Amino acid sequence: MEKEQDCHDWLYFLPSPALGQRPPGISPQTHLLYSKDVGKLKLQILTKPDIPHSPPSMITKITGNLVHISGERLTLAVESFEYEVFIPEFTRRYLQEMLGQKISLYTIEYLEGNPMQGRLTPRLIGFLNSIEREFFELFCQVDGVGVKKALRAMVRPVQEVAALIEDQDAKGLSTLPGIGPATSERIIAKLRRKVPKFALLIARESPTHTDVQRDLVSEAFEVLRALGHSESDAHRLLDDALARKKKYKDVEALLHAVYEGRNA
Repeated sequence: MEKEQDCHDWLYFLPSPALGQRPPGISPQTHLLYSKDVGKLKLQILTKPDIPHSPPSMITKITGNLVHISGERLTLAVESFEYEVFIPEFTRRYLQEMLGQKISLYTIEYLEGNPMQGRLTPRLIGFLNSIEREFFELFCQVDGVGVKKALRAMVRPVQEVAALIEDQDAKGLSTLPGIGPATSERIIAKLRRKVPKFALLIARESPTHTDVQRDLVSEAFEVLRALGHSESDAHRLLDDALARKKKYKDVEALLHAVYEGRNA
């Protein structure tokens, strides 16, 4: 997909679909103009403030019955529809014992795919409150941290990650999945003055492992990944161990429980 920019608009040129059809993933509010001189469809997203246009159609909150949860995604049943929603790891841990219950998620939307291939798939990412959603959007503004990397990195609650940034703890941030030392420094430089309110967020009690320190769980998860386990397998093994509601004093004790569970 080629792109041109002037002082008013963003212009995208895509291969022209059949007459009357819209390219996949393109919002109905987006202006489409066919350009005969280039033989392609011109997708025009108006950005000039004084040009009237309809607001984008976005899902900002969704409420439904939790019918499935696995890894980084869950399925919500809303009347006759089912929606797939991506969630960060700390949200998954909170919701995993709420199957069949009615829940609400504050969401953001983004398009995933390769525009050059003409395929853009809309995705939803869900959070338990609007503050967590706001922090995620802020986190994604850091150079080198896109939506996918931010989603994978959020294994600890927002207030803990915000505290690491506020304390300029680059070493602590670099323990988050996919966040290395260089990215940690960029996160601190970009967000340090913007995160104090997030660090004050009151921690909610998890229905599964309130007595286990979250950084201990995150460290055990990374050890399992380093040992060759897939993300879904590591999640499952840890969830089985934590479901026994025992207290684990360190990572070794938690991993020992994981080992016992596999051989039970």
